[in-house]
Amino acid sequence: MTPYPPHTPYSPGSRRTPGAVGDSAPRPDGPLKVRGAFAYSSDLEARDMLWGTTLRSPHPRARILAVDTAEALALPGVRAVLTHRDVPGRNLHGAMVVDQPVLAVDTVRYEGEPVAVVAAEDPETARRAAELVRVAYEVLPPVTDAEAALAPDSPAVHPDGNLLRHVPLRRGRAARGEPLTADVVVRGVYEVGMQDQAFLGPESGLAVPDPDGGVTLHVATQWLHVDHDQVVAALGLPREKVRLHLAGVGGAFGAREDLSMHAHACLLALRTGRPVKMCYTREESFVGHVHRHPAKMAYEHGATRDGRLVYVKASIVLDGGAYSSSSPAVAGTVATCSLGPYEVPDAEVDVRVVYTNNPPCGAMRGFGAVQACFGYESQMDRLARELGMDPVELRVRNAVAEGSAVANGQVLDHPAPVAELLRRVRDRPMPAPAPPEGAHLARTASRGESVVRGVGYAVGFKNVGFVEGFDDYSTARVRLECDGGQPRAVVTSAAAEVGQGVVTVQAQIARTELGVEQVAVEFGDSSFGSAGPSSSSRQTYVTGGAVKAAAEAVRARVLARADRLLGRPGTATGLSGGAVTGAGGQVLCKLADVLGDEAVEETVEWHHRPTFPLDPHTGQGDSVFQFAFAAHRAVVDVDVELGLVRAVEIATAQDVGKAVNPQALLGQIHGGTVQGLGLALMEEIRVEDGLMQNPSFTDYLIPTVHDVPPMHVDVLELADPHAPYGVRGVGEPPNISSPAAVAAAVRDATGLDLPRIPLRPEDVAGLTGPSGSGGR
Repeated sequence: MTPYPPHTPYSPGSRRTPGAVGDSAPRPDGPLKVRGAFAYSSDLEARDMLWGTTLRSPHPRARILAVDTAEALALPGVRAVLTHRDVPGRNLHGAMVVDQPVLAVDTVRYEGEPVAVVAAEDPETARRAAELVRVAYEVLPPVTDAEAALAPDSPAVHPDGNLLRHVPLRRGRAARGEPLTADVVVRGVYEVGMQDQAFLGPESGLAVPDPDGGVTLHVATQWLHVDHDQVVAALGLPREKVRLHLAGVGGAFGAREDLSMHAHACLLALRTGRPVKMCYTREESFVGHVHRHPAKMAYEHGATRDGRLVYVKASIVLDGGAYSSSSPAVAGTVATCSLGPYEVPDAEVDVRVVYTNNPPCGAMRGFGAVQACFGYESQMDRLARELGMDPVELRVRNAVAEGSAVANGQVLDHPAPVAELLRRVRDRPMPAPAPPEGAHLARTASRGESVVRGVGYAVGFKNVGFVEGFDDYSTARVRLECDGGQPRAVVTSAAAEVGQGVVTVQAQIARTELGVEQVAVEFGDSSFGSAGPSSSSRQTYVTGGAVKAAAEAVRARVLARADRLLGRPGTATGLSGGAVTGAGGQVLCKLADVLGDEAVEETVEWHHRPTFPLDPHTGQGDSVFQFAFAAHRAVVDVDVELGLVRAVEIATAQDVGKAVNPQALLGQIHGGTVQGLGLALMEEIRVEDGLMQNPSFTDYLIPTVHDVPPMHVDVLELADPHAPYGVRGVGEPPNISSPAAVAAAVRDATGLDLPRIPLRPEDVAGLTGPSGSGGR
């Protein structure tokens, strides 16, 4: 199989495809994927290809005393063994903070840190050679407790100390230095464990040396351009001599926002003069990418006796692990979302993200809002119990709406239907009662007498796109041409298709704006304008906006050309069905006659409205251009003797602004909800003394089809007036409130406090009998 072609268009060919925005257009990559013919990055091959592998530190914290590569180099079939001395450019990388070595120099800071890379004729020889690299370490006690790492006497993970970012948030009385008091006060300490993105396609790619002394890298990534910047710096080459192409991506969820094998493969290809493929094993993948930040959150909520929130205090500590990754931005998101989608006049919140010798943490679906949601929604349930109120009614009473101010002081200037979302999930019919004899808890010894049912609710929100003044834009080119006498649009962007369907959306928008059936979508490489990352629920908004703007510019030129052809200025007003139409929709002429042999092309760099940094002292500021909202209701059955939990049903309601592709949208909501279910009940990377205990899908459990309950999705389309087509980001909100809802349902069933997720069997087992509400 040859490398994934950099400009191979996705095109549905002659098959008729619904084109209007809002239709469920089929995915053009779908047939290849279901036939097993799609070229993922791990499928890439090239003539005369070598295989690369990585030698990693077995210690979470140690000094490197010596590295001896002689024995490895002497192994037949080995073509290169490289250490930090062989990095010709900057031996540091990082998307936000440049703090992570390409290859370790004198210190390793986490288990799995790359120390050397090897290229050999086959993967087995490469692995054997890596084992023959002799590294002498002075092992040091690791820093593994994030709160303890903040102590003045803690060993420093990095020379500048262990505090990576502190985001203070002060509102109302807290900003004025006045005491915060209320009629009713509830407190709680909550924890969220480390979750893995668990994508199916491991980190992999193919680096090919070029005749001009440069290198071309085909790689699975979420953001070609930031990867390109970091690889260029490491290689010490001119930008134009390093080219990155998007290879087939087998899932991402945030873990592909950081470099993995990118620079290593390029270094080996340049040293050997031959193509080098690297493909991580599953264990390597677990230690080779970032994870969701573990969090410890101390919350205090004050309210009036009728359930009006008065103030919130919180101290939140995130474990960032050994290197920065996107931790500073995650901390900002946690602060901005820390109060939940509620009206809170007074707030005193401190969010700290800390370096430790644990595995590095960074982006994962929800980007910090997941952890915050579990904290504030657990508090809302605690407050409802204290007040004797219905938990949904308490939330509705305090819900923000359009015109409300959220935690960062930003006034919501778009729909914020939090109360409606909550009412919709509450008012859905309940699932049928549990069957007798505990048959609904398959594979258990229960006879039903210890099984209780619970119902839980949660609502969450998060920013869409990058924030705090980051210039979050996308570039798109649209060309309208004749192909075989038929009009065809060609759309080009560098938007990473990671399984979310952005290729389909771009084609839909071009069809809608240009009135043509045939649309091809091309991947731009790193030499084409950036589309930003496929993360933060932003691609439909930002790249969709860029494609829309470019198509509108093309349409305007075509209509002007049609007016000249017709000799009647202002007559041509639209494009539809491959024709130019007038004001009444009548066909004036064929689009092919207007185009002839001359294509019309426009390239647009599209920017959303500006955002601004948070005030460093108060955490206030218009840092976000859009918020997205979702609510969940979870119904669970719990065997309180065995500690087993079964999700019976999950209902969700979400405002999407505009359902550009309804089928893909439902897939995003289902997928995000299942990832949240996994975090609530089973998914956790277990780390002891800095060492990962379960780096495999045998020991790291993810939900299977047997764990996923029926889901009922209620989609609202309340257009955001500031967004293209009124769209709102979709991919992250279902992952934010679902874990909190599932945990709330288990609390409701058992009557237990359950301040930590994921829940473990021992957390809910051993009760003498049912103690929950029985599904009130």
